[in-house]
Parts: sequence; structure tokens; C-alpha cells
Amino acid sequence: MAPGNGSFVTEFILVGLTDQLELQLPLFLIFLVMYVVTVLGNLALITLTGLNSHLHTPMYFFLFNLSFVDLCYSSVFTPKMLMNFISKNNIISYMGCMTQLYFFCFFAISECYVLTSMAYDRYVAICNPLLYNIAMSPEVCSNLMLGSYLMAFSGAMAHTGCMLRLSFCDANTINHYLCDILPVLQLSCTSTYVSELVVFIVVGINIIVPSLTISISYGYILSSILQITSKEGRSKAFSTCCSHIIAVSLFFGSSAFMYLKPSSAGSLNEGKISSVFYTNVVPMMNPLIYSLRNKDVKFALRKTLSRRKF
Repeated sequence: MAPGNGSFVTEFILVGLTDQLELQLPLFLIFLVMYVVTVLGNLALITLTGLNSHLHTPMYFFLFNLSFVDLCYSSVFTPKMLMNFISKNNIISYMGCMTQLYFFCFFAISECYVLTSMAYDRYVAICNPLLYNIAMSPEVCSNLMLGSYLMAFSGAMAHTGCMLRLSFCDANTINHYLCDILPVLQLSCTSTYVSELVVFIVVGINIIVPSLTISISYGYILSSILQITSKEGRSKAFSTCCSHIIAVSLFFGSSAFMYLKPSSAGSLNEGKISSVFYTNVVPMMNPLIYSLRNKDVKFALRKTLSRRKF
């Protein structure tokens, strides 16, 4: 018996992104480059934010947390995914799979609420600038992040707990490159009705509530931007909003496509492709979209490098 209630499966086989052998090496190189860029970009932002006091503001506090979440998030599954591209032994143990599932859910949900906190921060900065220091005090920022991680903890516990109560008898081939919720659910030899209901409710809350909050925040932001008389100021504000909205839409859109639709073999194959966006592309893009194009971050980078040379 493997760990878990009534489970006869001791290990799972990950199919990966594709089973076409001629694509394995090119995909390995592509995702290796993406992972290196993700790690370097997010580590750079974390380091710059920590070393430069002028970046110790609410906006960069949230960016620091976003980079931390993205770094951990991509590291949960990408090393195993890269190994599977060049290895014929694409096996993960039962407990390894459940552990990966837990941390994947934890950091994915954390990302939802960190992005929501960032949208709220921008709303206060643009729509209520005179109240910014009060509305975004260190206590408020810390509570927003604490709430984000508590929501992530409870959501990850709900998903993993539902998975641990299931039995896996014979089928152990996961049609994915990681231990995600829906592909693992399809392997259970017991009823998954309760688990699928929990998935729909928890994922629905963690996608709809943040996306609705972000949409309302940006509705007010865009309304305020349209009242700006300076064309240059309006263009700059629009550029910042568009970048954020694109990244948020990519993350929430691909997540909703994967989880908020009836599961089937065909939809899982489609969802596996769409999951590349919120698992690999978004963590790589976030430092570029939110930070590395920012003048304050560029100044901090020059300052840090000149200090290092000295």
C-alpha cells in the first residue's frame, strides 16, 4: 500500500508536454532558457529591492513578494519538467506528487492575491493620492500579504486534502508535465464528485474574486487617467496599465480555461498547453513588465553595480 487512504499506486508517470521524441530536445532548450530568465529576473528584483532604500515603498513591497512567489512557483515543477524532457524515466513518487501539488496550488493562489494587492495599490496611488500614505501604510501592506498567504494556505490544503482521500488503483499515467489537480483526479478509481466540486468552488473563488477586484480597480484607474490633461502623462499611465492588464489577463484567463470547464481527455490536452502560459510565461514576464522597464529599478541597478565596482 502506498501512502494515502486505500491507494495502491506508489508512483506516477508524467507524460510531459508532448510524447514526440523529436521535440524533446528543442523544448528542453526553450524551457531551460525561460527558467534561467525567470530565476535571474526575479532574483535581481528581490536583490535590488532589498539593497536600495528608495525602493522600500508599498509598490515595490508587493513586487518583492510577487518575485518571491514567481521564483518559488516556477521552481516547484520546472526542474522536474526539464529532467523529463531528456530522461526516459519520467516517474514521480506518490508523496512527491502530493507535495508538488500542494506547493503548486499554494504559490498559484498566492500569485492571484498578490496581483490583486498590486491593483489595489495602483488604485489608491492614482485615484486617492492624498490618502496613499494612510491607506497603504506598512501595517496595511503586511496584512494584505498575510491575507494572500493565508488564502493560499487554505486553498492548497483543501485541494491536497481532497486528493489524499482518493484511491488510485491501477492507472498511474498523468497526462501533464506536473501533478496538477484535474489530471490526477482522472486517475482515481473512486468517486471524484466531492473533489471536483471543491475544485470548482475554491478555484472559482480564487479566480473570480481577484479578477473582479482587479477589474473594478482598473475601472476607477482608467476613469482617473482619462481626466489627465497632459498627453504624455496619460500615455505613460495607459502604458503601465496595459502591461499590468495583459499579464493579469494571461494569468487568470489561462487558469480559468484550465479549471473552470468540464474535464475530458480533449480539454486536458488543451489545458496542458494553456497552462504553459500561467506556469512558465507569466513568471518570466513579470519582472520585465512590472520592474525592469521602470526608471526607479534601472537607477537602483546602476547604483548597485557602481557600488559593487567601487
